[in-house]
Formats: sequence, C-alpha cells, structure tokens
Amino acid sequence: MNQKTLDMDPGIDSVALGSYLEKSGMDIALPIICRKFSFGQSNPTFLIIDNKGKKFVVRKKPDGQLISKTAHAVEREYRIIKALGDNTQVPVPTTYLLCTDTSILGTPFYVMEFLDGRIFVNPLLPEVEPTERKLYWQELVNVLASLHSVDFIKIGLDGYGKAGGYYKRQCKSLLKVHDQQAASADRVTGVKVGPLPKFYDLIRWFNDDENLCPDDVTIVHGDYKLDNVVFHKTEPRIIGILDWELSTIGNPRADLANMTQYSIDFSKSKFDISSNNKNSNVSPEFVPTEDQMVQMYCKASNRPYPLLGWKYALAFSYLRNSVIGHGIAARVARGQASSLDAVEAAKSAPISIMRSYEIANSVSPVLPVTGLTKSSKL
Repeated sequence: MNQKTLDMDPGIDSVALGSYLEKSGMDIALPIICRKFSFGQSNPTFLIIDNKGKKFVVRKKPDGQLISKTAHAVEREYRIIKALGDNTQVPVPTTYLLCTDTSILGTPFYVMEFLDGRIFVNPLLPEVEPTERKLYWQELVNVLASLHSVDFIKIGLDGYGKAGGYYKRQCKSLLKVHDQQAASADRVTGVKVGPLPKFYDLIRWFNDDENLCPDDVTIVHGDYKLDNVVFHKTEPRIIGILDWELSTIGNPRADLANMTQYSIDFSKSKFDISSNNKNSNVSPEFVPTEDQMVQMYCKASNRPYPLLGWKYALAFSYLRNSVIGHGIAARVARGQASSLDAVEAAKSAPISIMRSYEIANSVSPVLPVTGLTKSSKL
C-alpha cells in the first residue's frame, strides 16, 4: 500500500508552518507543500514536502473542543518515539521537534521523519509472494516482543504510566470515555450517539477479580497492528512503528491481542478476496492462526505457552476497540472526524463489542447489569 494523500486543501497554514520550522533550526527549504494523509481516524497527519523534495510528517491534535482531555495526546507520542529512537533498537521514525504553541497550527503538533516504505492493510498480504508472507508476520511479532523487552525506566519513561493494574485502570477510563461519547449529539439532528450494547455488563465482568489475567508490566503501544507499521520497500523488515497516541505502561497482552484481533479476525473478513477468485494465490493459509500467533510471540518474548489470561486479553481488546469505534461515531456526529473512512470505521463498534461478549462469555458467564447506565454508578 502507498502512503496516499488527499487531493484537497489540507486545512493548515503552510506559510506559517514553514516559517516556524525554519526558525526552529530544521534543515528545510522553503516554500513547503502540505498534503493530508488519507489514513488516521484520530490525529490529523500531514505530508510536508520542502522546495528540494525532502519529506517530513506532521501530526497534530484535531481542531475544536475535544470529548476527552487525555485523548489525541501528540505530546506523549513525541516523548515515547524520541525515547525509543534515542535509546533502543526498536524501529521508530526520527523525531525533529514538538510544538505546543497553538498560534502556528491551532493545536499542538510534532514533526517526524517520513518513512519511505510499505504499509499493508490487507492481512492476507496479496502484494507479497506467498512463500514470504509468514516472514512478514514473524517480523511483526518479533518487533512487538522487542518493544516489550525495553526497560522503560532506563530510557527515561518513568512516570509515563502506572506500573500495574492496567486492565482495572482501562476499565475505569473506558467507562468514562464511553459515557462522554454516548452523550455526543449529532450537530444537525441533535440525536445522541447512545451507549454500546452489553457495554456495562462487560465492564462488570472485566472488573471481576476472578476473571483477571496476570498483571505483567511493559511498554504498551496501544494500537499495534499490521497497518501501523512501515515495512522496508523490498524486505520483510519493519523500519518504523507509527501511531503512538494510545501508548502507556501496561500489560503486554493488550498489544498482542490488538495485533491478533485486527490481523486474524476483524480485518480478514473484510479483505478476504480469495473466496471470489479461485485462482488467487491469496489464501488465509499463509496467515498465522490466532494460536500460532500467540505461540510465535511466546517464543520471541521467552514467555510460557499457553499464555495465561489470553482469552481475557483478547475479549478486552474487542471491547476497547469497540469504544474506539464508538468514539469515531461521536466525532462523526460532532463533525470532527479526520478521515474519509470515518463513517465506515464507526460501524465496527457494535460488531466488535459483541465479539468481546462472545469470548468473555466462553470463559465465564457475563451477567446483565440492571439499573446502571452511568459511569458514576458502576
């Protein structure tokens, strides 16, 4: 997949941005051209091309009043990318600067390296030779294991997140964010987004101590998956991990579950073209199964297999991503969505939460919560 940009006004002041970057000491030739990337549901992302053809990337907070004070934290993205880039071998883009002066682009932003490589969306990897596809999956797993092996305190990320109690904290946070999103009203019709089905039942289930998984502590990317990494142009090698907005200190199972959810289950149903083309070499047999993915990760990270708490983590991943989709629906209603695919992405929320319910219920019964509809009461 190419890193496509939109043929439209990016909505930012390229003159003011170029002047600021030059004054900040960046090696940049004015004037600059700005183009908005077509991907990115959360933080608007722009391609910057200077007068000599050199490329950079700018990520900024969305304009307007935000639902959550902690979401869209480009300052945190910048901090962790810089810490990893300066102190580890984890592949990340080079960072150049962070700007918190809102007079330049209206909101805080940071500038990083443009990675000239490949971003794959289809988990069946039709662009890759069949015999090489598992090499790409192994690389995806190996890089994740490498990230989870980093001593976050040694690289200056002490205080980046609380050590321990990740899933309990996530439940509390999701509950608050979900209720804020549910209260969002369509700017035209006034109709509220409303709550997700089974949401309160599941929050109660995940908070039950009898269901909790082991409380391991590592850096967590927060949205690690196939289309958030950039591969080398010809090799099965990742040259950069993108989109660190949701990163924190937490349980490594969260990243593994997110990667598995998108790569094996959620995305494959959307992109499986082999059923419509019997002669296609694009087949699910070249993609590791859920169990194979977990085994690969356990081997790469020196963790015992079977991985304790795996079903809890996978079910929670579906719940969490349903809330993310719910948030996109809220931004669509408020007119703040940053991607052209936002409406379709918002439709994933109820599908994802019902998958969470199915997995959780297979572990132990998810009992209905009655009379509770607000986070303050749960």
